[in-house]
Amino acid sequence: MDKHFKTIGLIGKANHEETMQTVNELYEFLINEEVIVIVDEQIEEYVSDSQIESASLVDLGKRCDLAIVVGGDGNMLGAARVLSRFDVAVIGVNRGNLGFLTDLDPENFKSTLKSVIAGEFKTEMRFLLDVSVHRHQTVKASNSAVNEVVLHADKIAHMIEFEAYINNSFVFHQRSDGLIVSTPTGSTAYSLSGGGPIVHPDLNAISLIPMFPHTLSSRPLVVDADSEVRIVVSNSNDAQLQISCDSHIMLSVMPGDEVIIKKHPLGLRLIHPVAYDYYDVLRKKLNWGRQNY
Repeated sequence: MDKHFKTIGLIGKANHEETMQTVNELYEFLINEEVIVIVDEQIEEYVSDSQIESASLVDLGKRCDLAIVVGGDGNMLGAARVLSRFDVAVIGVNRGNLGFLTDLDPENFKSTLKSVIAGEFKTEMRFLLDVSVHRHQTVKASNSAVNEVVLHADKIAHMIEFEAYINNSFVFHQRSDGLIVSTPTGSTAYSLSGGGPIVHPDLNAISLIPMFPHTLSSRPLVVDADSEVRIVVSNSNDAQLQISCDSHIMLSVMPGDEVIIKKHPLGLRLIHPVAYDYYDVLRKKLNWGRQNY
C-alpha cells in the first residue's frame, strides 16, 4: 500500500511511564510500516533502538510530513504552538483525561493509523491567537496560543479593572477577575468552565468570556476572528497582572499596559481518522445524553 505520509515524527511527555510505553509501541509499529521515524530528542533515551534518529521539535516540523503527539491536550498544545509554523499534519494519541484534540486510542491505534498513513483521513485547520503586551508604544512581550489568552491577576480571586476594544471600537469597561479570549479549539477548555459557548472549529470566531464580572449584565461575546481585540489595563490596578497562553506561557502585564490579541497568520493542520465526528466527541467527552428513539 502506498504511503501518503513517509516521514513521521514522534512526540510525547518524558518521565510518563504510560506515554513512553505507547511511544515505544508506536515506534515499533511505524518501523514495521517502513516509514522514516524521527523521535523528539527529549524522549530519545526512552526508545530502545540504537539506530534511532532524533531531532528537536523545530527540526521535526521542518522534516516530517506527519507528527504524532502522545499524551493529553496539554502535550498537544505545547507541540502545536511550534508545529503550526510548518506545513506538517498533526494527530494525537490520547494519554490524558478528556482528550478533545487527541483522537487515537493508545490500546487500539494500529488499524486506524495504518489507514491514516495510507491517506485516509480528515483535515481541519485550527487557527491560533497572537498576543502582545505594549508599554509606552513598545512591545514588551509576545507569544501565541492554540486554546486561549487569559488576562488575570497573579493573586487568586483578585479584582482587576480594564477596558476592551474591538477594531478600535470601545466595547466595555469592566471590573472582574479577568478576561478569557478563546479560539473555537479552546471553547471546550478553560472557556467552557468559565461559562463560555462551545464554538464549532469550522467557525472563524473568537469568544470573550469575563471571569466573575462585578455586574450581572456581563455576558460572553463572540466576534469575527479577524478582529483585533485590544485590552487597556487601568492604571488603578494595584496588583501584578499576567497574560496566560494556554495556561502554560505567562507574560507580565503592568497597570497602564495595552494587550493586543489577533489571529495568527499561520494555522495548525490537525488531522483525524475518517470516522471522526465532532459532535460524537462532544457527546462522549461531556457525557451528553444519547438519542432514545
